[in-house]
Parts: sequence; C-alpha cells; structure tokens
Amino acid sequence: MTIFRNRANPGSMLFLLSLLILATGPTQAAGPTIVVDVESGRVLEHNDAFQRWYPASLTKLMTAYVVFRAVRSGQVSMDSLVTISAEAAKAPPSKMYYKPGSQLTLDNALKIILVKSANDVSEAIAESVAGSQQAFVDRMNAEARRLGLMDTRFVNPHGLPGKGQSTTARDMAVLGMALHNEFPQFSPYFNLEAISTGKRTYENYNILIGRFRGANGMKTGFICSSGFNQVSSATRNGRTVVSVVLGAKDQEERASESARLLQKGLTSSKFAAPRLDSLKPYGANRLQTVDLRPQICSAEARKNRNRVTDESGNLSVTSAYIHPMRRPARVVSVGLVGSVNPALAGRRIPVPKPRPAQIGRGVVAITAGAAAAPVSTGQPAPGMPVPRPKPRR
Repeated sequence: MTIFRNRANPGSMLFLLSLLILATGPTQAAGPTIVVDVESGRVLEHNDAFQRWYPASLTKLMTAYVVFRAVRSGQVSMDSLVTISAEAAKAPPSKMYYKPGSQLTLDNALKIILVKSANDVSEAIAESVAGSQQAFVDRMNAEARRLGLMDTRFVNPHGLPGKGQSTTARDMAVLGMALHNEFPQFSPYFNLEAISTGKRTYENYNILIGRFRGANGMKTGFICSSGFNQVSSATRNGRTVVSVVLGAKDQEERASESARLLQKGLTSSKFAAPRLDSLKPYGANRLQTVDLRPQICSAEARKNRNRVTDESGNLSVTSAYIHPMRRPARVVSVGLVGSVNPALAGRRIPVPKPRPAQIGRGVVAITAGAAAAPVSTGQPAPGMPVPRPKPRR
C-alpha cells in the first residue's frame, strides 16, 4: 500500500497541485457519510446521513451483532459448530467454496465473514444459530428495531442484492457504536489483518487496518447497486470514533474518505456537535433507495474506474493519513473441524447448545499466527459462556 506518488517533474505545477491535495485532504465523496464519537454519541460531520442505500456486506455487522447476543445469552458459544448446508454452499461469491457437510467453529466462521466476507459462511452461521436463514433474518430485523435503526431492513445475513434491503449512514453509525459499546470483548474480530486456511491467505478488505494510525475496524461492502461502502473505527488516546462511507466510486475513494472522516473525528472538538439521537431525518428523496449500478458497473464505468496500483500490485491511495504497512500482515489461522460429513449437508441444522464446561472461564481469545500473540479482551458479561477456539488440526 502506498500513498499517492506523482511521477511528474517535481518542479511542475502538477506536482505542486498534488502536494496541495495531500495537505488539505481529498474532497468529500459523493455518497452519504457520517462520523460519530462513540462515547458521547456526538456527530462530528454528516452528509445525506438519512438517505436510503443498499448495505451490501455491511450487513455482516448485524450478523455479527446477532451472534454476539446469542453468545451472551448462553444459546451458543464460539466453540459451537457451524455446518455448511447444501443451500449455504450455493451462495454466490465472495465465498469459501466449502463442501456441503463441512463444519467449522463459530469463532472461525466469524473471522471468515469479517475478513473474507464469505457469503456461504454467513448463510451457514444463520442456519446454525437460528435454525434457518429466515429465523436469523427475523432476529436481525428485531435487533435493528430495538437499536432504533429507523431506515434499515435486512432480507439475508450477507448483503447480497435482495428486494427491500436498505440502510442509511446514520443507521450504520448506530450499529457500529452498539458493537463497540455492548461487546468490547469481541472487538478483535473487527481488526484482523488477514486470515489463512493453510492453503491460502486472505487480507482484510479494510485497508485502513495496519495503515491508519489507531484503526481497529469494522467492515467493507460492495455490490454494483451500492458502490463501495465502509464502516470504519479508530481509537487514539482513549477516544474512539466510527465513520460510515456509502457509495464511493472505487476502493481508493472509499479508503481515502474513511481515513479523512476518522482523522477529523479524532481531532475535532465534540462539545458543540449535535448528538446522533437528536439528528432529525432530512433529504427530499431520502426514502428512495439509491441504485448506483449504472455508475458503478456499466462497461464504461468499469473501464474508467481508478484502479491505479504500485509495483507490488497494491492499490495506491491518495491520502495523507494512510501509510504503507512496513511489516507483514498479522495472520490468524482458520479452518474446518474434522472431515466433511455429507449426511449433514441437507438436513435441518439444530440450534447448538454451549458446553457446560465453557461457562465462566474468564476471557475471549482470538489466536493469531506466528506474527501476533493471542489477544485477551477482558471480562465477559455475567453468565456469558466464554468462547475458546478449538486446537488447530
């Protein structure tokens, strides 16, 4: 990953213009944006925050939230098994291509959907936790109502196009804050730099992780109709902010605008800013879900999209706040449990129950590879079954 590099003569006007852009920061992206101070709920900047938008894989943040609620209630643990059913295996990419009957722990499944954004694993989580995908989606929408996500409706657990699925920048900010405030013990799931199956390594689509100072989450998303979405978070000096960018034209704009918002949020005074819960809906056409497919995925758009890369193949980013990662990405191992059992592929998946021995162990651990030590995330809520990943096989 590199910051912007101008190959023109350093004395040229073009070079001077590039320095000015870096000094002042990029202009605001065209889509809805917001940045919020997590502790106070103060909105430090917003633009079209109530405009309905397709969430794409930002949906997986709610999938994770529902799972965390199920863990806290004792219904499941991170050691509970997730089975890839025949139906889940049919999910369109991005996916892991696991065979029907494959099983993995809920711990590994969450790592996969939050880093690789695998849709087949997202469906399998839904079926394994709630008994069916529809039952899980019902939980997602119930949690959305409880949290006050006034313009959000989910129709699946992964964010692939579906009739009626929509959200707003404001609602995604509320969800991001809820994840930080209610489940700090699970925060390491959102800042994993990479996962490895042993055969292949997948780096996090959120390129701010390890490249923006203090970045610690959360999730990216893309479908043609949504453009490039991102919910981000960062912490410095004990202050955490969450930003949302919807409808960026490419990965570069998505990352640059997210970095700008986070930087502003971390350095702005929050005392004069309005509270998120006091922000009133605005926008003349806000109830109409914007569809960016013609602008994002037409033949002309694909041809002209800015996909500049450096010599190592990494996307270059025009941002004063995103810096090269000067070390290898920290890799966390994930994998299946045992061998594939085809008998499990087509049957109704029972809701898993936590093991009695798991209750009250004290910490949640996310085990990394050789490049990173295990992360201890503090004490769970009382009565919560504490997850521990199974030994690697």
